[in-house]
Order: sequence, then structure tokens, then C-alpha cells
Amino acid sequence: MLKWDDVIDVIDRALTEDVRDGDVTTLWTISETKQAKAEFIARVDGVVAGLDVAKWVFARVDDTIVFDTRMQDGDLVQPGDVMAVVSGSARGLLTAERTALNFMQRMSGIATMTAQFVKETEGTRARILDTRKTAPGMRVLDKYAVVAGGGVNHRIGLFDMVLIKENHIEAADGIGPAVMAVRKGMAQDERTVKIEVEVENLTELEEVLLLDVDQVMLDNMSLDEMRQAVERVGRY
Repeated sequence: MLKWDDVIDVIDRALTEDVRDGDVTTLWTISETKQAKAEFIARVDGVVAGLDVAKWVFARVDDTIVFDTRMQDGDLVQPGDVMAVVSGSARGLLTAERTALNFMQRMSGIATMTAQFVKETEGTRARILDTRKTAPGMRVLDKYAVVAGGGVNHRIGLFDMVLIKENHIEAADGIGPAVMAVRKGMAQDERTVKIEVEVENLTELEEVLLLDVDQVMLDNMSLDEMRQAVERVGRY
């Protein structure tokens, strides 16, 4: 679940980028006393995400605006579905609307795409994990959207899981030395996190299986190689 403290900096940066010292079009065309109401309506089939973020954007612009959610993040939507109704100062609504929509559209797109992959794996033990290849500054929102779409968060960043990749293996002179160095480092720092190792072929996979790590990443393998790898792990 998203928390205000997790996203307020992202929202403030977005509003500063868009509004700066004032929405001059709105300020010069709309009366300060004008009230208005607007609906967030789905245009295509998908999975909604980012409703709370949109609500907080409006609150940041004008805390008297009322944001009434009609759906929840993770809900399936169809064209014409009303996801939320927002009412209050017309100036506030017009100034905040694009930033709120930008967040919701991006997050709903990620949630929808994730849901499509999740559906493709129904009936299997596979889970759809995300990546840290996110837009800078948007990771907490991107990863939240993956969960809204039925996916599972992988590591959040470089701090919460060890992922030994090709460059680490080369610099450490091998998979075994890299894993041993990590375990030594964890012991010295009195800290424990999961260890994942990236492998590029079945020979490397065999080596990793003997090291008893938590997860293995199959990198750039063909479908046939991945099938063999999964079967090998299943027999281990």
C-alpha cells in the first residue's frame, strides 16, 4: 500500500515541474470563486492504478478539493467506467488535472501490462516479477503498479537484495568467489539479505545450484535452455 510519505516528494517535483509559480492560463481565465466537478472515466479496458496518487495531487494543489473514488487500484475497468469524481475550486481542478492524469495513466498502463502477463501464466507456478529498470524517481509508483496488476516486486534497489550479475562475477574472478565474498560481507556487517545469481548457460546454473543461493536469474537464454534449466532446478 502506498503511503503519503512515500510519494509526496515525487508529487511535489511533478507539480513544480508543471506549475512553478502559477498556472497562468487558469489564473487569468477562471474566477477564484468558480466551482466545478469532473469525472475520471476509463476509455479502454485495463487495470486501474494510482487513484490515491491522483487524490494526493489534488490535495497538494488545493486541500479543499473533494476526491471521491468509485473504484480501487487493481480493479478491472471498461470504457465508460467512472473511476473517481473530483469537485471543488475550478482553478484547483484545472491546475492539478494533468499531473494527476499523468500519474494514473502511467501506473494504470503498467498494471494493465502486468495483468496481461499474469493471465498468460495462469495455471502454472510462475510469478511475474518486476525490475529496477524504472524511470528515475518513479520507482515506488512503478513497482506499486506492478503489484496492482497482480505481479510481485523483485528487489526495490541495490540495498535490499544481493544480485550477482555478469560484471560482478568477472570482477570477483568467478561465481563461487563472488558468493563467498557476499557471505563474508554479510557476516561482517551482521546483516542478512537474499542472494540471487545471474547465469547465462546451463554450466553456470549447475555451479550455482551447489552454492545454495536463494534465487537464480536466467539471463538471455533461449526458450529451450530455460526449459532445461527449470527442469534441472526441479530435480535439484
